[in-house]
Amino acid sequence: MAQVPLFSHVRRLLKLPLVAAALLFGTMPASAQDRRQNAPGEFDFYVLSLSWSPSFCEAARERGTTGRSQQTQCGGRPFSFVVHGLWPQYERGFPNYCERPSPRLPRNIMTSMLDIMPAPGLIYNEWDKHGTCSGLGPRGYFEAIRKARAVVKIPPEYLELTQMKTVAPAAVEAAFIKANPGLSEAAIAVTCDRTRLSEVRICMTKSLQFRACDEIDRRACRRGTVSMPPMRGG
Repeated sequence: MAQVPLFSHVRRLLKLPLVAAALLFGTMPASAQDRRQNAPGEFDFYVLSLSWSPSFCEAARERGTTGRSQQTQCGGRPFSFVVHGLWPQYERGFPNYCERPSPRLPRNIMTSMLDIMPAPGLIYNEWDKHGTCSGLGPRGYFEAIRKARAVVKIPPEYLELTQMKTVAPAAVEAAFIKANPGLSEAAIAVTCDRTRLSEVRICMTKSLQFRACDEIDRRACRRGTVSMPPMRGG
């Protein structure tokens, strides 16, 4: 069969209706559609991601992952919700790795965060991937993480979970909303894997006030119920 010249394909694309063209190019990653792509400090809001540590540790054990970060987080101390990260976001998509190579993260800053981010490898990765997009230096970025975490109150029923719990993601959201005046359904999303609750993600302004975030909310867990493994040592 004869090949159609390349310019013919181009000509056909130019004749596409606007709707069809939008569908074609709408498959581009959302993060690539913002004109400020990867400009440090140029973003719209933050997402504070809180990981349910027992779910992370169970998944790591199932995969046979035994690195230093897993040993630190999944050792003897019974962690509940821990900070996964504070992520700069666009209204559509997000920046990442905004400085290559990233400025060095001093070890003393890493160790200072282990009480709320108990995984050294995670801390270094969060700085490289997300911290460099904040427009802040290493100390300023991790101070912002600590301040953001201090804004959010964990519902009391999740502070000392000693038995496996089956929950509806909507009920977890409701518990956080009840415990945090000013937090709305539009500003929080629960994520999950096939069976377990993974994270609670809360959207915040640059000044660390709760705010709505439609795109994050659309990525929430859609399962009716998920499990929350008990805290280690419980």
